[in-house]
Amino acid sequence: MPEKVLMKGNEALAEAAIQAGCRLFFGYPITPQTEVAAYMSKRMPKVGGTYLQAESEVAAINMVLGASAAGARAMTSSSSPGISLKSEGISYIAGSDLPALIINVQRGGPGLGGIQPSQADYWQATRATGHGDFQILVFAPSTVQEMVDLVSDAFDLGDKYRMPAMILADGMLGQMMEPVVLPDHSGKELPEKPWAASGRRGRGTHNIINSLYLTPQELERLTRERFARYDKIKATEQRAEEYLTEDADVVVVAYGASSRIARSAVNMAREKGIRAGLIRPITVWPYPTNAIERAIPTAKAFLCVEMSMGQMVDDVRLTVNGRKPVHFYGRTGGIIPTPAEVLDQIEKIVGGAE
Repeated sequence: MPEKVLMKGNEALAEAAIQAGCRLFFGYPITPQTEVAAYMSKRMPKVGGTYLQAESEVAAINMVLGASAAGARAMTSSSSPGISLKSEGISYIAGSDLPALIINVQRGGPGLGGIQPSQADYWQATRATGHGDFQILVFAPSTVQEMVDLVSDAFDLGDKYRMPAMILADGMLGQMMEPVVLPDHSGKELPEKPWAASGRRGRGTHNIINSLYLTPQELERLTRERFARYDKIKATEQRAEEYLTEDADVVVVAYGASSRIARSAVNMAREKGIRAGLIRPITVWPYPTNAIERAIPTAKAFLCVEMSMGQMVDDVRLTVNGRKPVHFYGRTGGIIPTPAEVLDQIEKIVGGAE
């Protein structure tokens, strides 16, 4: 059996990236993700990699752009306000069709907000990571082990589709410690990147990485090509866990840390004879609409649980499209909902209460 090690979420993220072949990290400290950068500063020199603390979040994301353009696996990490500062660079990376990994260990907002866990960056991650018409891959782990596993997947799919990927975690997952099995990628070869700006390498022409197109027809053509790729991703890369949904009257939808609380509430409801189930999105872009669709024929209602004022609930409502009632329960400001609170909402729905 592979050996399990006890690791803090942030440090597990960093080690998983190293194991996945990342050798370039550019970051800037901000709570509650600073341990990612701190861990990288110790480990990168030992594996022949480079850790660089940039002068700002803006500088860090543009360093990632440059490294990725040269064909390297590169990443950065930050927390909510820092991701906002990186948004212009993320748009440049997407507009240049470059892969890169961005970690967001969310904290409360808006503004400086607080350092407690939050899920209020969902809209930013899935709808407005930066200016322009583009999407990024967004993975939402719920355990430290899943954070480890999804880092490699995020790098691989980012390379496959030539687009940025994000691990959307939160302060709770980043700070908690759990036993994990680290993957062994020692024999894994990273994909060739013939498009990279890394010298001619026998080619007759230079590769040019660019996101500026002054001819509107050319920009529209490239954007439409990108969105055709996005349609393929939506058709093939959706991921979700479905728990006790086959006969559920109330289907709870929750991701990340909130899904851990929701699962406990579902189990408590089952003990009381209430048929509850859970859909846990693992990709929040592409959103796992297929899992929601499978539950619609048998569910009587949906309950979306988030650590926000309600953001992912929009995607649930869009998918359900009025066919069944969709309810919402959230806590914000860094407050984590309790299983008892979620159970109370389930019981109200079953009882027909508002």
